[in-house]
Amino acid sequence: MQLYDFFLLLFSLMKPAVFEYRSPSSIEETVSLLSEFGDEAKILAGGQSLVPAMNFRLARPEILVDIGGVSELDRVEYRDDLEIILGSRVTHRSLELNRIEGVSGRLFAEAARWIGHYPIRVRGTIGGSIAHADPAAEWCVLALALDAVMKCRNIDGERSVPAANFFDGFFSTELDPSELLESVSVPILTSNHRFGVAEFARRAGDFAIVLAVAVLEIENQRVKDIRLALGGVSGRPIRAFNAEMIVKGEQLSSRLIEEAAAVAAAEVDPIGDIHGSAEYRRDLVSAMVKQSLIRTIG
Repeated sequence: MQLYDFFLLLFSLMKPAVFEYRSPSSIEETVSLLSEFGDEAKILAGGQSLVPAMNFRLARPEILVDIGGVSELDRVEYRDDLEIILGSRVTHRSLELNRIEGVSGRLFAEAARWIGHYPIRVRGTIGGSIAHADPAAEWCVLALALDAVMKCRNIDGERSVPAANFFDGFFSTELDPSELLESVSVPILTSNHRFGVAEFARRAGDFAIVLAVAVLEIENQRVKDIRLALGGVSGRPIRAFNAEMIVKGEQLSSRLIEEAAAVAAAEVDPIGDIHGSAEYRRDLVSAMVKQSLIRTIG
């Protein structure tokens, strides 16, 4: 086979299998379609993960349900000064541009800047990323760090699933095929909160090999509460609970940060793959935890 013929064959294969396209205009219509077609249907939000998978025939939905026209899902709502409700169709780029106010907005903007490249951030959505459940995805790790709650809806009603229970493993969640991830709820951070995001990737825009998100609440110059979440280490985002215990109740210092980073590296059981061995990832956990905690200081 000539090289030209080989590439012609390769590119001819980079097309999705035949599917039926539906474009609902409401949440009710969307969940009705999911109820009707079940496993045969896939939700299309920004398409930044699903479309490439379809082109490579890794995903072959018989029904593609495009929620691009469901305006209800593109909302940011503040409830009782306690939480922020993010519709699942809110884009990475809108969060990068400080669509959310205050400390919470700055955290989301910082996390969004690490996501892919500009075209991906423009089209990709927070709901699509969380439902896709890549363990190195920024929104998945941030959701765990903030104790986010996912609102899942089907034709019979809705249920709320906390982030700690939502992610099952690689690209696997508690979301049922008949359910739509309608929104993500996160607590509003106050002026007492500090945060740090640190990640390492081979190239700008690549998924992180290791990602660390630290969210601290400070009271009287001491750490009243800390959430330290890691991505790229396991089949799902995880919390570094032992490292959190080292920091909680203490005043941050260089020595304490070094100790917490070492404890975090010791408590994880990293995966190894073509991007890095388990031991390499363990070293990166230490480095990223250290950087994320340093950034909480400013």
